[in-house]
Amino acid sequence: MPIDYARSLTAEDRSLRSDRHLGFTLAFVAGAANAGAYLAVKLYTSHMTGLVSSLADHIALGELTLALSAFGAVLSFLLGATTCALMVNYAKRRRLHSRYALPLLLEALLLLVFGLLGARLAGMQALFVPVTVMLLCFIMGLQNAVITKISGAVVRTTHLTGVITDLGIEIGRLLYWNRSSRPQDEHVVADRARLAMLVMMCMYFLLGGIVGALGFKHLGYLATLPLAALLVALCLVPIVDDLKNTLQPA
Repeated sequence: MPIDYARSLTAEDRSLRSDRHLGFTLAFVAGAANAGAYLAVKLYTSHMTGLVSSLADHIALGELTLALSAFGAVLSFLLGATTCALMVNYAKRRRLHSRYALPLLLEALLLLVFGLLGARLAGMQALFVPVTVMLLCFIMGLQNAVITKISGAVVRTTHLTGVITDLGIEIGRLLYWNRSSRPQDEHVVADRARLAMLVMMCMYFLLGGIVGALGFKHLGYLATLPLAALLVALCLVPIVDDLKNTLQPA
């Protein structure tokens, strides 16, 4: 049933299927948000390696204003991940079904804030760019922490460096020639299911990026509304379950 399926995506009891389907969806959202963010502020807001390198460059060149902006972006990503951990642990202590859904709901609300405020602040570059960058970095940190905690650090969705590295490892195993004279237990064997999952993660991120770029190009900041609606659809069922349990005694 659709409701049971929606409940399983953010449930405490995980399955490989639910991890993958949630990962694919969040990779699509991250790809779309990254593409839209680049068109808005000319920066990929999930790329912490690049931002830390940028911070180092600006410090070395004495560009303190730009260094401060880069530091703010990294700090916002860190705060997003921290906020996710606080929300999940708070909900876990209270045995809520929505422990993983609540951070996704917060992400949806922040995407709406980005969409609603973006058009109003776009003309004020001095304020718009730093506020937007920090908001989007916070969102990416929040989302990356959600899927990391859900999957036990197996799945990442906001960046593809690790995904493509793992994909290359599996392709290397797949192409490796096992000499028939060796014992069977020494043969190098690719995990084909994992290989397929990694390919799909890349494809969903790419598809999200294309959709996000086209949406931002033609709809502007309104393109964030479908992304927020998709996240709400992911997290709504467990949140409603908790509300029902809360109201039952009354």
